[in-house]
Amino acid sequence: QVQLVESGGGSVQAGGSLRLSCAASGYIFSSYSMGWFRQAPGKEREGVAVIERLGSTKYADIVKGRFTISKDSAKRTLYLQMNGLEPSDTAMYYCASSPLMTVAALAPSLFTSWGPGTQVTVSS
Repeated sequence: QVQLVESGGGSVQAGGSLRLSCAASGYIFSSYSMGWFRQAPGKEREGVAVIERLGSTKYADIVKGRFTISKDSAKRTLYLQMNGLEPSDTAMYYCASSPLMTVAALAPSLFTSWGPGTQVTVSS
């Protein structure tokens, strides 16, 4: 049974940084692609970044150059380094896993397991 637990969220001022972590258990971590998604109140869940099984990464245009996704397979942990945060980045952030080796798009429907989320709030 896949279990994902996010941590590292919080409140920061615009321009600040946060590093989110997602601890995974219950499956072979290195066999799955992983992703970060976010959902703001009243909006649909949107893809932020994906790291495929073999390490290729994809980013939403709105976070390119500011966010970095990475993983440590030995620690079974996924990370999202967020720099240059903007008030528009305020959302609940979720990590998710997908059995696909490659992920064609930052689509939530491609991911099968989800963590409960961690809140990120950016003030101006």
